[in-house]
Amino acid sequence: MAQVGRVLIAGAGPVGLTLAGELARYGVPVRIVDKAAERTDKSKALVLWSRSLELLARTGTARDFIASGMEVYGARISHGDSLIGEINFDEAESPFPAAVMIPQSETERLLETHLESLGVSVERSTELAAFTLTSDGVAATLRDAAGGEEAVEADWIVGCDGAHSLVRHTLGMDFTGTTQPSDWVLADVHLEGLVPDKLDIFWHADGILAFFPIAGGRYRVVADLGPAHGAVRPDPSLAEVQALVDTRGPGGIRMHDPFWLANFRINERKVKDYSLGRAFLAGDAAHIHSPAGGQGMNTGMQDAFNLGWKLALVAHGLARPALLDSYSIERSAVGEMVLRNATRMTEMAVMRNPVAQAVRNFAAHVVLGLSQVQRRASLSLTELEIAYPHSPLSVTAPHAPHGDAPKAGERWPQLEMNASPIGAGATPRFALIAAGNAAGVLAAAFGDLVEHRAPPIGLEGLWVVRPDGYVGLAAGATDLAAAEAYFAGILV
Repeated sequence: MAQVGRVLIAGAGPVGLTLAGELARYGVPVRIVDKAAERTDKSKALVLWSRSLELLARTGTARDFIASGMEVYGARISHGDSLIGEINFDEAESPFPAAVMIPQSETERLLETHLESLGVSVERSTELAAFTLTSDGVAATLRDAAGGEEAVEADWIVGCDGAHSLVRHTLGMDFTGTTQPSDWVLADVHLEGLVPDKLDIFWHADGILAFFPIAGGRYRVVADLGPAHGAVRPDPSLAEVQALVDTRGPGGIRMHDPFWLANFRINERKVKDYSLGRAFLAGDAAHIHSPAGGQGMNTGMQDAFNLGWKLALVAHGLARPALLDSYSIERSAVGEMVLRNATRMTEMAVMRNPVAQAVRNFAAHVVLGLSQVQRRASLSLTELEIAYPHSPLSVTAPHAPHGDAPKAGERWPQLEMNASPIGAGATPRFALIAAGNAAGVLAAAFGDLVEHRAPPIGLEGLWVVRPDGYVGLAAGATDLAAAEAYFAGILV
């Protein structure tokens, strides 16, 4: 039996833990190291969106995150005590029609618990000191807290090691972008005076004030402080944040018992390519942006889900190595979209011109009353709109279904909480969705790598759905030749 390829992951935040869990689930030998002695105790990233929860459902852990967090079903935008508009999440066509508010420390705990259940532990107080790429793998040096070094070899390395990524620096990849010229403040506190059913955003003449409920009366409060001058300001006091809340909020909000108070600036940067040879980047190592929209951690975790099944198939010798080339193509395009959307939301929130603010508030009030705008905003925030239409893995054959039928590159609808998602289990399997016994015979020819499913009632066509739930092929209902050719182009 051929040896399964080995993967070394640098960084055990949410992205590294997600990738390690996917590889371990698929039986790929993996080592994950982190120089920190223990998980973060900070809340940091706070939200898991619907698409991330759908992907976590493939691992059997989505319910654990919901149980440990707090479901929020929409967002309100207000000016003082006047409502400008609302965005509702609960109409999302997903078994997870809500944002789950959960501190990053808890997200990491749940991901690490899942990883340990698969027989893999994070090697803490262990950092990636250096590595070189070879023709057939990676030669790396690991260093422990006492300074002891270990030479290791792997077939691939993945940098999930954050904005100051050693992997990215070693590869010589440019992290292009800017630091936004404004100061921001955040506070994790207990407070009274808001109903924690939605995210609350206040547009004030002095700037934005946003409240993100967590659980147990705890909130994340974020506000911009205007143009930056010199070094980052010292961390604020609770009284200073309370003064901002009193000025910009609706009144009657009182904060106490802070967990975390900090000032920060927003960096918006991204690499062009997410891979070089046998090295890959994921999460903050590849892209950082404004926290507007809460997309950062989710985007990184979805990087990991995208890369995981591809690495697993290639590591087991079941797919052509060229499959890995699609990772950078697909996820770099998503990173560009997230960066663009986050920048746009930030610029809208921090505008200072009174006339521009009045126009913004009026326009937002009008357009957020339109159902189609509501739907688009919800799809964007919940990340259900993410698709790979221009991927080399997205193929539209002649006579593919038209209208509302899923297109190549789009997410295959996942509507039932209790239904087994495509991609669940210990094998990264594709689904051949087509009617008839002949489709079942074709699927069986690929063993455990392809399962046959009947199309939903009312849909006529043939689809190949990838292990991460995106449509790879859309074809005519009887076009089994297109499906066979699609599998032959990927699998060996």
